Amino acid sequence: MGGIHPKENKLSAGKKIQIAELPKQVVIPLSHYIGSPSEAVVKKGDMVKVGQLIGKANGFISANVHSSVSGKVAKIDVQLDASGYKRPAVFIDVEGDEWLETIDRSLEIKQECNLTKEEIVNKIKEAGIVGLGGATFPAHVKLSPPPGKKAELLIINAVECESYLTCDHQLMLEKGEEILVGVSILMKALDVNRAVVGIENNKKDAIAHLTGLAKSYKGIEIAPLKVRYPQGGEKQLIDAIIRRQVPSGKIPIEVGAVVQNVGTTFAVYEAVQKNKPMIERVLTVTGKNAPNPGNYLVRLGVYLSTVVDTAGGVPEGTGKIVGGGPMMGRSLMNLNVPMAKGSSGVLFIKEEESIRKPIKNCIRCTKCVSVCPMGLEPFLLMTQSERNMWPEMETNRVMDCIECGSCSYTCPSNRPLLDYIRYGKTTVGGILRNRK
Repeated sequence: MGGIHPKENKLSAGKKIQIAELPKQVVIPLSHYIGSPSEAVVKKGDMVKVGQLIGKANGFISANVHSSVSGKVAKIDVQLDASGYKRPAVFIDVEGDEWLETIDRSLEIKQECNLTKEEIVNKIKEAGIVGLGGATFPAHVKLSPPPGKKAELLIINAVECESYLTCDHQLMLEKGEEILVGVSILMKALDVNRAVVGIENNKKDAIAHLTGLAKSYKGIEIAPLKVRYPQGGEKQLIDAIIRRQVPSGKIPIEVGAVVQNVGTTFAVYEAVQKNKPMIERVLTVTGKNAPNPGNYLVRLGVYLSTVVDTAGGVPEGTGKIVGGGPMMGRSLMNLNVPMAKGSSGVLFIKEEESIRKPIKNCIRCTKCVSVCPMGLEPFLLMTQSERNMWPEMETNRVMDCIECGSCSYTCPSNRPLLDYIRYGKTTVGGILRNRK
């Protein structure tokens, strides 16, 4: 299956989830997931409450957006996001913390769900739930298989194989019961009687905790997995758990599986059982020189700079700040970007570790080929990208690349394989869309 085992550096493991403070203003993006941006349904001067719809899904692959705070809409404008692009967003001046009356804020765990599978999927859709593992694909779409396709089992992705990140790990320790109720709800929505929660062996406390709880839930298994990056990728996880390989260009339902992230599963529990839309998520703030590595529950739209200040500020000697993990995360130009549904971490990298080593010639060692989890030839794809050989890149399955970075990590010549492959993949993807 390829893959690597980078140093884990789980510096924030075991740190209890802290609630991040609310700022004076939040900026909630109308597009922070795969698919069409939502359409604003509020205007300047409107008063909103926590959980109120402010962006309506615009198309099948799209998701609703809700206010994470109460207050007055200051404006609807564009805002730079973590990717460096300007996106439409709703700016809200915070006034108090008034929630919609329909949201159940009690700590009581609600286990029984008497809704039909159609009602469950609709609730998830209305709540704007998206995948929290990084891809941010609308959850209700995954729960609506194409005609003629039927799910055989549900796989919960609790791998969290990215170095440094611990938000999913801590969520399992603190919200294990709610997560298993969420698994049961997803099983009902898919009409399957088996679910497997995949957790890597470096989270033994979470494995033990969920294994004990799962004894009370029919059809739910906890599967300890060998530690291997990027096992958190959908196709890699499916192969690890049920030994089925998703064909090139296909999706998991082709082999009878549906995969949902463990954080998404908790969000599903809150949406279905508590009527709570997706307005917040857990974020890891960490780094070797971080003053207070930890896990924080952050409302959507809060500037990352606000959360970092809560965690002790940017440490001296920081050369790079990454949004997400070190392997698949992206460098942040600054911290004045809003918390989005896909935000999983803020990572500080020391200056000496952030400087790239000199690039050397390829020595044909094929290490990049042996570690590629998709069975690609990264050295070849980089060469073709350098020479603008787009048809050849398409033939060599560049669109199958999951951008895990294993090739660049293992290259003894320090070649920027992923950079060129990502550029080529973007270009080929555009060509394919225009062709359609």
